[in-house]
Order: sequence, then structure tokens, then C-alpha cells
Amino acid sequence: MRVGVHINRFDHPGGGPALGAELAAAGAAAEAAGVSWLSVMDHYFQMEFNGGAEDPMLEAYTTLGYLAGRTSTVQLGALVTGVTYRHPGLLAKIATTLDVVSGGRATLGIGAAWYDREHHGLGVPYPPLAERFERLEETLRICKQMWDPENNGPFEGRHYQLAETLCVPRPVSAPHPEIMIGGGGEKKTLRLVAQYADACNLIPSSPEELRHKLDVLRGHCDTVGRDYDTIRKTIAYTGDSATDGELDAFLRDIEGYTKLGVDTVIVGPRLGETSGWIESFVAPAVQRLAGLD
Repeated sequence: MRVGVHINRFDHPGGGPALGAELAAAGAAAEAAGVSWLSVMDHYFQMEFNGGAEDPMLEAYTTLGYLAGRTSTVQLGALVTGVTYRHPGLLAKIATTLDVVSGGRATLGIGAAWYDREHHGLGVPYPPLAERFERLEETLRICKQMWDPENNGPFEGRHYQLAETLCVPRPVSAPHPEIMIGGGGEKKTLRLVAQYADACNLIPSSPEELRHKLDVLRGHCDTVGRDYDTIRKTIAYTGDSATDGELDAFLRDIEGYTKLGVDTVIVGPRLGETSGWIESFVAPAVQRLAGLD
């Protein structure tokens, strides 16, 4: 099992002027530790449970572009991109740009979006949940069409209409940047994973819950004719032991997931100084988890 790091706090003691250097240090520490994935949140405002809207928050894709220039091996992505935040044609272009400048290390992590305060606060339309899922599916279709070198024609959907789906230069990743859908909704989200995604990200409360979610995903794969084993499975770990630096407790929590086909466990420290935490906690976790099968 591999380890990913999710940077989710930007409340560095040095304030905004210190964030560039801290992000660079976090990227260097992640690669030195053998981390396979580095992500940031896609939010305008910090989430309420993570400090609140008045806490610092950086725009996701600008941050990922900076990290692309300061790293060379880790896969980069947002966990997860809110489908309502950017027009899908622009989003495909942004994800392609990240893939190009990183040398093929971009993942398009995407979901239906949920944080109503930041939408209303910055004047971004926040349609009902059912419509957000409709827009998510159309966005996935648009991205795949824009990444198809044989199809630069129009796209006609219920919510989006594109006269051309040109995307030049092409992505470096083949056949396109990885698509990761975040969320565990059994009727809609996991169906979209089966139909469109290369990877999924789940937040299970227990191995038993994850086993159930993966069984549901397998059923959707059977329905659409998809090979279940071609989907990379990732989980986000939300327990306190990672933030508290309790390595043995973290490994006990993770052990139950190792036989369920999980490729990567993603940990987020909820700390403004990520680099030191990567060195003290993540680096030994990578070594220990590499021995679990």
C-alpha cells in the first residue's frame, strides 16, 4: 500500500509570505519520503470543521502548478475538484496544462461539490444536488472528448454546449490524465466511477464499510461492462492518529484495509506546517506500509 499526502491547511505561523517556501519544503519532503500522491483541496473558503472560512485558503490549481515546478515524481491533483467551480471546457484545459508542465503527473480529482457558503460568498451558482450530478456527468464526458485526439467537434449537453472541443497541446499522460472521482454515493457517484473514472477516492469509517462500497462499485462495473480491477482504489484516512503522530495506532487502523485492494491511503495532517510532519510521521509510515500485503 502506498501513501499520499493531502495538504489541507495553510495557517502557517509566518502567514502568507511563508506559504510558498512551506509548499516547496512539503513537496521536497514528500518525494524524499517516497510519497506517491500530493493533493490540495479545491475550495475558495476553508471548511468549517477545519478552521472556518476566515482561515487561509489557496486556490487549488494555482497551488498545484507551483508544486509541479517544485517536484518531479509525485502524482498531483485536487481532492476533489468541485464541478461547479469552473466551466468544464476550461477545467479540461487546466488539468491538461497541469499534466503538461508536470511531465504527465496530473490527476483530475472531481466531485459534485457541496460547500454552499463559498458558492454564495463569491457569487458562484449553486444548483440543487441532482443538477450538480448532471453537470458532473456532462463534465466527465466533455473532458474525455477534449482528450480524444480524434474528436474535436461540438458537444451538446443539457447544461453545457461547446462549439469545439480543441485541446492543444495534448496531455502528456496516455491516453489522458487520470480521472479520480471522490465520494461514496452508491446510486450515482459509484456508477459514475464505473462508467468514467480511472480511480476512486472513498472515506470509509471501517474496513467493513469499504468492503460494502467496493461491492457496490463492482456491481456497477458489471452493469456497464467495466473491468473492476482497472479502477485504482484510494481511501482518505481521517483518524486522529496521523495528525497526532501515533504511527502504531495509524498502522493498526490501516491494516484492515490492506486486503481490500486499496492502492493508496491518503493522509492529511490539518497542520499549517506540513513539511515537518511528513518527515516525522509520513516517512516512517511509508516504510512500514510498504511491508503490508
